Amino acid sequence: MENMIPLLAKTFTGIVAIEHLFILWMEMFAWETTGKKVFKQVLPEELFKPTKGLAANQGLYNGFLAEGLIWSFFISDLVWQKNVACFFLICVIVAGLYGAISASKKIFFTQALPAIIALIFVALT
Repeated sequence: MENMIPLLAKTFTGIVAIEHLFILWMEMFAWETTGKKVFKQVLPEELFKPTKGLAANQGLYNGFLAEGLIWSFFISDLVWQKNVACFFLICVIVAGLYGAISASKKIFFTQALPAIIALIFVALT
């Protein structure tokens, strides 16, 4: 099992990174199509067009989170790699908790919880 922990850490970190790449795409390029489907219970349909620029800005920040997590895969120093991964996972957790409080409780399960699981495995490496 001990040999599995680094693999699980990378797997869950990768899942969180991919999720945030999807969020980048949705908020920057598909806000009025896919964004409407994802946020239909949070935001009235008539607000998607006027909030397109705001969503794109949010998408860019989600891209930075994804980039930081992906960057951690390319760092050869294991301590530095772990610190970078932990920092960006904690950023995702904080954003997910804030989103769960301010927008939809579902965000806790879709964003914060996978990052919490990844952080646990990274911390155990």
